[in-house]
Amino acid sequence: MSERIEHLIRTYPDKRLELKVMEMQLRHFAGITEDEVIHTMYFTQPEGERVQTSRTSDKTASIALNYRDRQERINREWYEYLFHQYEVLQEELDFFEASISQLSGSLPGVIYDLVIRRETWETIMQKHHISRKTLAKYRKKAIAELDRMYELRDSQVESYLLELGEGGYVQAWRYLQCGFWK
Repeated sequence: MSERIEHLIRTYPDKRLELKVMEMQLRHFAGITEDEVIHTMYFTQPEGERVQTSRTSDKTASIALNYRDRQERINREWYEYLFHQYEVLQEELDFFEASISQLSGSLPGVIYDLVIRRETWETIMQKHHISRKTLAKYRKKAIAELDRMYELRDSQVESYLLELGEGGYVQAWRYLQCGFWK
């Protein structure tokens, strides 16, 4: 289990950056253009037999009639996907940061400086007036406490999923696949 916490500590800056990039994508979302939709519709191969009965092909007529609907659907689904990914990542980072703030004793300040602020061990040792050995102990203790918090959250989610029944599993599974859980 501590591997998950170690991974979160290691990848925290990357996840923060990823969240900022997603936020920017959502704020400036343009989606796919009409030309791109028409291009993809034009170059797709039809299935089955084709018999052309008029000068205007069925493909051209289909593109003319359907490209706007397809564009709106693709853009809506793309935006919803990005927004869902953003929400999942934001929730995970919020939980991680809140968990750090709930650590015991003087661990929150030390671990915040180590993980969130990415300060060096030397800086933290000077700032908190602790030795390297004490900092290593604090880090190990914080990982154990964070592990316990994540175990509690996992058991709460598991209990909830058991109450949902069969239909809820599929929805929850999709949600969990996007996050850091298990």
